[in-house]
Amino acid sequence: MRVALGNSLEMYDFQIFGYYAPAIALAFFPSGSAFAGLMLSLMTFGAGFLMRPLGAVLLGAYIDHHGRRAGLLLTLALMAVGTLSIAVVPGYAAIGLAAPLLVVIGRLVQGLSAGVELGGVSVYLSEIATPGRKGFYVAWQSGSQQVSVMSAALLGILLSTTLSDSQLTRWGWRVPLLAGCSLLPLLFFLRRSLEETEAFRTRRHRPSVGMITSSLFANWRLVLLGMLMSTMTTVCFYMVTAYTPTFGTTVLHLAATGNLVVTLCVGALNFVLLPVSGGLSDRVGRRPVLLACTAVALVTAYPALSWLVEAPSFARLLAVELWLAAIYATYNGAMAVFLTEIMPVDVRTSGFSLAYSLATAMFGGFTPAICTYLIHLSGNRAIPGLWLSFAAICGLVAALVLSPKKSQNLCRISTGIERYQGNSRSG
Repeated sequence: MRVALGNSLEMYDFQIFGYYAPAIALAFFPSGSAFAGLMLSLMTFGAGFLMRPLGAVLLGAYIDHHGRRAGLLLTLALMAVGTLSIAVVPGYAAIGLAAPLLVVIGRLVQGLSAGVELGGVSVYLSEIATPGRKGFYVAWQSGSQQVSVMSAALLGILLSTTLSDSQLTRWGWRVPLLAGCSLLPLLFFLRRSLEETEAFRTRRHRPSVGMITSSLFANWRLVLLGMLMSTMTTVCFYMVTAYTPTFGTTVLHLAATGNLVVTLCVGALNFVLLPVSGGLSDRVGRRPVLLACTAVALVTAYPALSWLVEAPSFARLLAVELWLAAIYATYNGAMAVFLTEIMPVDVRTSGFSLAYSLATAMFGGFTPAICTYLIHLSGNRAIPGLWLSFAAICGLVAALVLSPKKSQNLCRISTGIERYQGNSRSG
């Protein structure tokens, strides 16, 4: 529970930017075009994901060498710095170009932290799981994120009903960021009390950062397939959470409060389904769940979005988003634990984190910006469904290729690590 709470707040701080992208655009990216300002804001949201692969390699190697507990404390500290810098920096009207530059820097620091947070938490949970329940345990990594989704949505509903549009644009959007920062001291205390996992404590050999990096390159096929598998998760997640308020307001022209209510319901459904799916994968296996979910997403994503944009309403938005959320939660409940299982033990955190971070950096994290641009370019408001279909194809291909036996064949620990272990035994 303590590790999950920390993960929840870290993801709250990372995602909250996407909820208030239109207001942040006005504060830091003034433009004669509303579309241009929103795109700059969404690209800044996506910029955080560009740092995630770097964070996955550097911080992932740190965790694989120094321990799970030490790494989780470091990621929390970095996320605190990034979030606070965005929350307190003055707007463009006050300090000019320095304002958007500082926001981008803060977002990059957030991305560095988030690059290994999910992998670190997933590996920690997998290593403390009781036998036969690894899927259920690891699912709470994603389950805890839904607490952040619901918290952000509830706070957004409160602000939208108590503040005017002008107040929300001028300063109200800062309140959720500052609220997240206020809980950081408690989370530092909780994470300091975590115990190191027995699996890490009992390891006789802890390879250096250089050896871990070499092993990642040696296992590039496995990382690439893990990235394709994670693409389905990241695109679907950011579509049904971070992009929903913007899509509902700027594309469908629905009430902002209703859009946040939809996001709240999405988070609640995910919170319930994720551990259920993780437990299901413990019983029937990971691949059947992955294959079924990607096939359903491929067939239904575009028709569902087409039905929504044909006659936009709160009820239709709620129905479509809950359907897509159910696909995401069922898929991710099996995917996260599967990704920890196929990675070599010496690079378990960094391998998971790199695969997941590449997926978010290249596809998932830019989903709000990509969908906004595709709609603007094509005039087709249902085109986000095609983007999700592309992600489903990526996940389907990876699930077909990967299996426990095949992943073992693909897994090649770097010769540097093998020599290191051989020399240690002989010495």
